[in-house]
Amino acid sequence: MNNPIGIFDSGLGGISVWIDLIKQLPNQHFIYVADSEKCPYGEKSMEEIQKLSQNIVEFLIKKQCKVIVVACNTATSAAIQLLRKNFSAIYFIGIEPATKPAALYTKTGKIGVLATKSTLNGDLFQQTKEKFAQNIEVLVQIGEGLVELVEQNKVETKKSLELLEQYLLPMLAQKVDFIVLGCTHYPFLMPMIDKIVKNKAEILNPASAVARQTEKILIENNLIHINHQKKYYEFYTSGKIEILKEFVNKYSPIILDNENSFFGIMKEVIE
Repeated sequence: MNNPIGIFDSGLGGISVWIDLIKQLPNQHFIYVADSEKCPYGEKSMEEIQKLSQNIVEFLIKKQCKVIVVACNTATSAAIQLLRKNFSAIYFIGIEPATKPAALYTKTGKIGVLATKSTLNGDLFQQTKEKFAQNIEVLVQIGEGLVELVEQNKVETKKSLELLEQYLLPMLAQKVDFIVLGCTHYPFLMPMIDKIVKNKAEILNPASAVARQTEKILIENNLIHINHQKKYYEFYTSGKIEILKEFVNKYSPIILDNENSFFGIMKEVIE
């Protein structure tokens, strides 16, 4: 099937998932939606996140997406069950903090989770923690302000370093040996995170697991496109198209040009 794979996030963070997806699935077409105007989702109510997510999904379905990746921890926690119920003909792949592998492989018995407020308070995180980390000390930290820095493309700045030190140094002082990134924006802060952590803990980003699960769903349902024709990528934002384009081109592992990519505004869709 030559239909595209849909991806959406509250903003630019899901590009970190898209990067792993195109590495895992190099012959697929992709449509990415960034709701940057309403980013971050982390402080919004569950009802508002569900409404925003449904609107984006309706747009991606109109674009004939064969599967949809919810590349946002907050939206996965708040909305994916409802999306699966309301759009039962579509396969949804969500993302959640990699608490399970951290809990299974910790040697100190202490792990850290850096995430948004909604993700940490959500059922998915709580259920995973209760199931796999009952005998593990889980240090949680809301990454207030980090999403906004990524959205402004202010990744390697004094402000980002200061915030990350504030959030991560207490975890390291408590001897955590795994730090879980519970927001898709956070992998773009890895240069700063590495400066702070200095190999004292392993950083877990679940994007590669999401890519593998997406491939599994495609293969199991005979939806994978195997032709080697030129791939096409569409990117939409409810924010400023110039910021989206600059960000994608900065981090894309492949060269994007006018022949293989399109950037558009979709304010009229995400309401």
